[in-house]
This record gives sequence, C-alpha cells and structure tokens, in this order.
Amino acid sequence: MLTTSCSPLVTAGSPVPKKRYQAEACVAKHLGDRTEQQDRVSIFPHPSKKGTLMAVLADGMGGHSGGAMAAEQVILKAKQNFEAFAPASESPGDLLRSIVDEAHIVIKLTRFTSEQDPHSTAVVFMLQPDRADWAHCGDSRFYHFRQGQLVTRSTDHSLVEELVRKGRLDPEGALRHPNRNVLISCLGSEREPRVDLGHASPLVGGDAFLLCSDGLWGYINEREMGEVVAQHSPREAASTLIDMARERARGAGDNISLAIVKLVEIPPKDSNTGYPDLSSLPSF
Repeated sequence: MLTTSCSPLVTAGSPVPKKRYQAEACVAKHLGDRTEQQDRVSIFPHPSKKGTLMAVLADGMGGHSGGAMAAEQVILKAKQNFEAFAPASESPGDLLRSIVDEAHIVIKLTRFTSEQDPHSTAVVFMLQPDRADWAHCGDSRFYHFRQGQLVTRSTDHSLVEELVRKGRLDPEGALRHPNRNVLISCLGSEREPRVDLGHASPLVGGDAFLLCSDGLWGYINEREMGEVVAQHSPREAASTLIDMARERARGAGDNISLAIVKLVEIPPKDSNTGYPDLSSLPSF
C-alpha cells in the first residue's frame, strides 16, 4: 500500500540575481513485502520563519515495534528542535547535529522501558531561502540533483560502503554482498553516532532533494532517480520510484520511504512589472 502526502508551496529566493522559487514537496511510504512499517518520514514548515522547512526520514530497526518506536523518536526530536531553531544563536549544522545526537540518547533510553533493542538511521534536511543543509547517520540516503544530474549524495555508514571506499568492492558488488545491511553507525547503538553534514548555496531552479531508505535506493540507480525527479512533480516522481522498486524487488522488498523537495523557478509576470507578488501564495 502506497501512502503519499504532498504539501502546497513554500517560496524561497536568492538576492543576486533576484529570483523566486516554489518549493514543491511530497513524502511517500510503502510497506513493501514486510509485515510492519518501521520507516518514518515527514516534512514540516517552521512555525514562524517563512520559506523554511525541514524534511526528516528514519529507518527503524530492532525487533517487532522496536524499530518503529526508534524511527518515531527521530521525527519527534527533529520537529521539536526545528521549532526552537534560532538562526542568530545556532547554525544549521548545530541544529541538525543536535537532532541526531539527542534522538540517539532518547532511543537508548527506551531500552529501559521496552524489551526491544531499538536502532534507527536518520536523514535530516533543512531548506532556507537560498540555502540547504543536511545531516545523516546510517544507510538511509540524501541526494541533491540539479536539472536531473547528481550533485552529491550521502555516504552510507555501512560495512560494504567502507569496502567500496577502500577499493575492495565495487558498487555493483555492494548491492549483492551478504553483509550489505550491516551498519557501522546508527542511532541507539553503544557508540556515539557518526553524523555527516553537508550544505548547498546558492540554490537554483531545478534543484531537487531526495531522502530515501534502502528499500528504494537498493533497486534504483542515481541516474534513474535524477531523471524521474527532473521529469515529474514530486508526487508523480514518488509514485514512479516506488513502482520501480516494487517491480524490481520481486516480492522480497523492504519498507520504502522517501521525501522529495524540488525548487521550481517562478517567472516574472512581465519585463515591466518585475517579480510577482508572492504574499498570496499558500504555505504548508
């Protein structure tokens, strides 16, 4: 069963040259061939800072209901810290790191109140006017595409990714490796989580950001993702990508979750009047 949620538009702008963008956003989940959905994904706006939003995705692990509980804690902590975000006293990187670190602590504490050993991955993305920042831990991924071409993607905190980095395994072999699901960092483990940060600025029309769990990227390569996201709206792209993953999984697919945020440039009304009035555009 596919579940999608798409949001109205948020505007962002760049001062030089003066341009305006619509940020189209969508989240989607699919149970795959599992009995329980342990992925969580959400997009939400800042309550007072116009043009600022956050997307967060978590892939939970840890036995029946334990993984779902861990992933839910990532979403809750992200929303809580994002709503308290104060740019004058906190950098985007500090905010994103605090979300991962604090969610890790909360997940560890749930061991005392449950019989599970919960863990989770985390990808957290924040969009501000003309700036994007992200953080991740684990093997859920973040992709930045520009006009369909890959700009950057996160590096998995996994055993096979380390083998690829050291030249002992190629990317194709990593997808088939028997230990491809073994993580070297995640939330809820005994070790402090590894948190990788990234950012992009300035932003341009055609920039697209994709967060997804391994239930998606395990079946679809970067070129295909970029083409689908560039050619479709976020809602259509999410549906297309999930259909592709489900077909290729052949009845053995994991939970799938993804979030897409895509910038579309708003053209001026005409050369005389300048840029359109955005005050009446809907918000989240």
